[in-house]
Formats: sequence, structure tokens, C-alpha cells
Amino acid sequence: MTEANKLINEKSPYLLQHAYNPVNWYPWGEEAFKKAEEEDKPIFLSIGYSTCHWCHVMERESFEDEEVAQVLNDNFISIKVDREERPDVDNIYMTVCQALTGRGGWPLTIVMTPDKRPFFAGTYFPKKSKRGHSGLLCILNRIQSAWKSNKASLLESSEEVISVLRQADERRSTEELSVQEIHDLIEKIFQDFKDLFDEKYGGFRTAPKFPTPHNLMFLLRYWKLTTDHDALHMVQKTLDYMYRGGIYDHIGYGFSRYSTDRQWLVPHFEKMLYDNALLAIVYLELYQITNKKDYAKIAREILDYVLRDMTSPQGGFYSAEDADSEGEEGKFYVWTPQEVKDVLGEKDGSEFCELYDITPEGNFGEKSIPNLIGVKKGKIEIDKKFANLRQRLFEVREDRVHPHKDDKILTSWNGLMIAAMSIASRVLDDKKYLQAAEGAIDFIDNNLIREDGRLLARYREEDAAYLGYVDDYAFLIWGLIELYETNYKAKYLSMALKLNQDLLEYFWDEEEGGLYFYGKDSEELLVRPKEIYDGATPSGNSVATLNFLRLSKLMGKEELMEKAEEQFKFFGGQIKKNPTAYTYFLSALLFMQSKGKEVVIVGEEDQVNTKKMLTTIKKKFSPFTVTLLNNKVEKDELANLAPFVSDQKQIKGKPTAYICEDFTCQAPITDLQKFTKRLNS
Repeated sequence: MTEANKLINEKSPYLLQHAYNPVNWYPWGEEAFKKAEEEDKPIFLSIGYSTCHWCHVMERESFEDEEVAQVLNDNFISIKVDREERPDVDNIYMTVCQALTGRGGWPLTIVMTPDKRPFFAGTYFPKKSKRGHSGLLCILNRIQSAWKSNKASLLESSEEVISVLRQADERRSTEELSVQEIHDLIEKIFQDFKDLFDEKYGGFRTAPKFPTPHNLMFLLRYWKLTTDHDALHMVQKTLDYMYRGGIYDHIGYGFSRYSTDRQWLVPHFEKMLYDNALLAIVYLELYQITNKKDYAKIAREILDYVLRDMTSPQGGFYSAEDADSEGEEGKFYVWTPQEVKDVLGEKDGSEFCELYDITPEGNFGEKSIPNLIGVKKGKIEIDKKFANLRQRLFEVREDRVHPHKDDKILTSWNGLMIAAMSIASRVLDDKKYLQAAEGAIDFIDNNLIREDGRLLARYREEDAAYLGYVDDYAFLIWGLIELYETNYKAKYLSMALKLNQDLLEYFWDEEEGGLYFYGKDSEELLVRPKEIYDGATPSGNSVATLNFLRLSKLMGKEELMEKAEEQFKFFGGQIKKNPTAYTYFLSALLFMQSKGKEVVIVGEEDQVNTKKMLTTIKKKFSPFTVTLLNNKVEKDELANLAPFVSDQKQIKGKPTAYICEDFTCQAPITDLQKFTKRLNS
């Protein structure tokens, strides 16, 4: 057996997958850079993550191959990076790849000088050249030859790359948006989505199709402000067809990362925590709007999957599940008709196969991905007959070899799932989701916050590491705001405010505005970017901007409103160029433009009308409303956070609502009907 390389002492599941490669891998760190400098060798940097299908393919073809390993070991210093542990490193070199090649993705392949300056970039490469694509061996040999014979040219090209990186960062135009420009921008993005919308299967553009839930969140907020039915229609059709497709795991629940085809049938089978968190939120919001129980049921199934398969005994949420098992993509998830009938019997098995499109021909090789494409029945109706049959198949499927689970716990993605669990608890009135959200916060508080209060990014096997990035702070603050508006415990609002203060301390650019990707106390890389692009997840800057606005309204902090306005000014020029790339940021802009309400309910939770007022708020889709509950238990801590609540009292001992909107406060309300009418106005 090959001896372990330097990755053997790491905690990342991705790095450990490569610990017994014949390639002499190093983790990112001074040891590798020093060795490269001493031996005058270029660095071969490979970035990926543990549930990445093409990362596995490149490992099998090249990194487990003795011939490739010898070329790398003789001529390069090889470094492996888990992009989920080091998104700062990934962000910079992915930008390089996109600048040099016009595309990006994982595995990310970079060759650079010992002082981290890149001069070659790409993604997946086969071992040998084929079908017009250069092979890794050919590329490595060319680079090694050039390093020996014409190093000056490579160094010059690396300087050009760095120059492009820095110029791109410096070219950002600070531009305050006028009211008319904001209106035009919002209308443009809505029109862009209408133009890109797939009227037949939902979603946008053609294959591959990604869920990108924050695009759908934007459309729902646009609908709320304009009542334009087209916006709601696009979201509803997309979520209907996504659920019916094979991208949804109809047997064990949860969504895969994306669909390789137009109709959402064939997924890239890995399941990511962040997708499932954000999709659960959108389904819950659509349920609030339409009151269709199918959407509530889908959201429940997503979160029940997370509670069952993606939650650690200590309460944190795991990161992802792989696409592959037994070396084959999707093997765990697909069925033949005979396999189904062996479990359910001939009659029930035949009916199940007919409904879920499990055929002798198969829709994924010779087997079938269960799906409901073309089925008109609703979920609730289907479940009356088929839920028990699905459960029997699930129990049998559990005996199969499972895909690899990436069990590291990331603060940022946990923040998203805490938000989802909190929203689910209040919308569905289910305490188990609240308990999960509170448990995850307790886990982070106990394991991912240093004694000095600094948030950390990753936990695995009793080891917390890496100074938190802007996403860690922003996403966790989002989760805490949602948790507060679910259980109204002031300690979570206090924690959100403290983390927000730290966010500004470590990441805010005092000279120009904007939040840097990594903190001022972190490792200094080639550049210090400010990311605003809302990609697979919203950017930290986008989420932080909406957090500023919500915290400002919740606690009457004008300075946070000003920070949000600085964000809009700093990034205004950039978002005008391609607004569909910044939908969560534009959702924050919608929040600021709306005449959102601030609601304070003064009352005890055991009072009937207090409960009814809170239920009215929780059941309604109110993305521009913030809510405080001022009761005896929380009043002192809440008054410390939001001093204005001290003057708000119950009237005649009755639960009383104080509603302010557009800088104007209305007379306090004790009548439930008047409260509901005012809330809906």
C-alpha cells in the first residue's frame, strides 16, 4: 500500500481522500511554499471538495496514477485545498481561472510560482490528451520544460495575471443609485427573468439547470411589492417542476445540486446543505403565499432529511453527501422495476413503477431515477396511497452502500440551515425545527467561537479551525435573526448584534466601504477581494446588507441603515452591469425601498390574543416586516438592545401591538381584527 502523504494529519474529508495518493501532496501552508522556493519548483495547486464527482474522476485517472505522480513529485510541489475550508483561496484562484479561460468549476487546477503567483489555470483534465482536450501529462511536461528553459516568460505572465486581478478590483465604480435607477434596475432584472424563463419546465435558461433559490426569493419579493402575477407564476412553476423531477429524492427526500437536463430529471446527485436550506425557505414562502399544503409538505421532507441524515449528535449540520457510491454516480438512488417489485410485490410494485417512471428501458443507463414528471396529481393526494410504499423502499435502500458523507460542520452553511429551521418552526408551528435551530446555535457557541469571541469556519472531530470568513458571519447572523423572530428570546438578537459588530470590525473597509472576503487578522493572500456575486449561495456582502437593514429596524440603529446605504453606493456601479448576478443584494434593495413595517407586540405568550397576533404574523408572507415581542421575561434584555420598547406598554392589561411604517407610527392596537387589517394594509 502507498505510504500516506502530508494530508494524513488533516481533518478535511476531501484532503483525507487524497492522503494515500502516490502524489506527494501538501496542505496549503508555509512548509509547501518554503520547499518550492528552496527547490525552485512551480506549485501544482488542486482545489476541490469531497462530494465533487469530477474531482473523484480526476483522482482516479491521474492522482492515483504512478506515472502522473512521478511527474508531479519530480518537478512540482503539489498542494491540495478543500474549497469549503478555504473559500478565500478558492475565490482568488477561481477568479484567475475565469479570467484566463472564460470558465470555472471544480476540480480547479492552478500552476503558480513559489510565491503563489499563478500562470496557468484550468479545471478537469484527463490523464492523456483526447478528443481535442489537452491531457494533464502533456500540460505538466510543457510547463516543466518551460520552467527550465524560459522561466522569465512564465514569471512575466504571472505578473500580468496579478495585474489583471488587482485592476479588476480597483475598477469597481462607486456609484450612488438614484430612485429612478433603482426602479429601472429592478424592472430590468424582472424582465430578464421573464426572457430567460422556461415556460415548459420552469427554471431559467437551458441545461444544466441550477435551483439558485435566491433568484426565486427575489421574484417573490418583487411580487409582494408589485402584485405582478408573472413573478409568482415563474416561482411556482419552477418549484413544481423541480419537485416532480429526479433532482428531488422521492424516496429519501432532499434536493440534489443541479439538473443536467432541461426537465429536472437527471441530477448531479450530490446533496449540499446550502441548497436544501435555501430551497426549504422558498417552499415555505410559497406555502405562506398560496396556502397550498403540497409546498409545506415538501419543505418538511427537506428538513426531515436533514434531521435524519445531516445532523450530528452534538447538533451541528453536516455539509454534503456525495454523488457516487461504489464508484458509480447515482447508483444509490436508481431502481429497476424488478427491484421495486421484489420489495412491494407485483401489484403495488407495478403501480409504483408506473407512477414514478421506473421502466425496463430506464432513464439513467439501464435503471431509473424515480420522478413525477408529467404526473398531474398533487403531492398530498399521491402520499395518501404511496407514502407507505415509499417508506418500504427507503428501508430497503438504507441497506445499500451509501454515498460518502462530508461530515465537517461549516459555520456559514449552518447559518443558512438555522434560518431554514427557524422559519419552518414558525410557519409550520412545529417545535422540532426550533429545537434543531437552537441546538445548532448551541453547537456553534460551544465549538466554533474562540475564547476571544472570534468566529471560526470549520469543525470536525473535535477540531475547530480557520478564522471565519464574511459568509460565516453574515449567514450566521441571518440565522440568528430568523431564530429570534421565531422564539423571541432576546439572547439571540444580542448574539446577532455582537457578531455584526465583529463583522464590521474584521471585514469592513473604512476607506471605501464594502466587506472584504477574509478578515484583517487572516492570512494575507494575493488580493483581498470584496465578493458581491450571488452564485450557488448569496454572497456575504448581500446577506450582510439585508442583515444591516433588519437589525437597524429591529433595534432602531440608524448607523446600520447607513452601512446598508454605503453598501448600495459602493456596489451600485457593479450591479448595474449584470443585475441578475446579484439577486439577493437586490432583495436587500427591495427591503430598503419597501414601506416595511416594524411591529412590537407587548404581551405575555400565554395570553390568547398575544398568541393570535403572533400567529397572524408568522403565517403571513411578510418579507419587509420585522417583529419584536416585549414580555416580562425578555423586557430588560430587549430594552437594552432596543431602548424604544421601554415606552411601549400594554393598554388596560391587554396584549397591545405597536405598528410603525415608513417612519410613521400608528396608534397602539388591542383589537385582533384591527391588528390583522392593519398588518395586511
